[in-house]
Amino acid sequence: MDFGLIGRRVLVTAGAAGIGRAIADGFIAAGARVHVCDISEEALADFRATHPDHSATRTDVADRASIDALFDEVYGLWGGLDVLVNNAGIAGPTAPVEEIADTDWHRTIAVNLDSHFYGLTRAVPMLKATSDGCIIALSSIAGRLGYAYRLPYAATKWAVVGMVKSLAIELGSAGIRVNAVLPGVVQGPRIQAVIAARAATLGVTVDAMEAEYRGKASLDRMVTAEDIANTILFLCSSAGRNISGQAISVDGNVVAL
Repeated sequence: MDFGLIGRRVLVTAGAAGIGRAIADGFIAAGARVHVCDISEEALADFRATHPDHSATRTDVADRASIDALFDEVYGLWGGLDVLVNNAGIAGPTAPVEEIADTDWHRTIAVNLDSHFYGLTRAVPMLKATSDGCIIALSSIAGRLGYAYRLPYAATKWAVVGMVKSLAIELGSAGIRVNAVLPGVVQGPRIQAVIAARAATLGVTVDAMEAEYRGKASLDRMVTAEDIANTILFLCSSAGRNISGQAISVDGNVVAL
């Protein structure tokens, strides 16, 4: 399918590994110009080696000055922006609410929510200058369902959906589409760490917890990072030109966490 993304200027936060890397790879395969940021030097080195015609910056998305430097670099490269994918996020602590440390709460808020705000304040003026701007925010199925023992994470992911729905109204007259994508249980090292932490919290085996997570989806399987990337490509393409203000789950129909 021709996504109509050739030459589009795309920034993906936390785009050198994991879901972000799949998103970046998808846009590159569709002919877009891609810049990623990430905190991992190793992941950035791999991205640069794989995609020498694209660019990358080491960025702490929870730090305003680091975000400002990122957007200054992007503007210097392209003179504007067409697509922002706010993908950066961390799992946060797994614990009963009374055992969550203030530092863990604030760090989760900073990475999962403040980073989106910082990026939006810099990206929106550039997106208003283009004819068809697009913002994608990565939330989670924990942004539509309750998630015991993961309070900071769930709180940020619900907040992301609220930001998206508000911005879709605010920016619609500028032709900017804003959507949230809510991944379900995504195969990979990150979910394995989450499963292990939750198994330890609840006192069950990792295998039993993994089976429980997989079984939460009606399709009885995990999704892949490429599933998430394909949905985002569609939303940013001409085929998705009238989709805005939506929170779209890619999860195999998870009905409870």
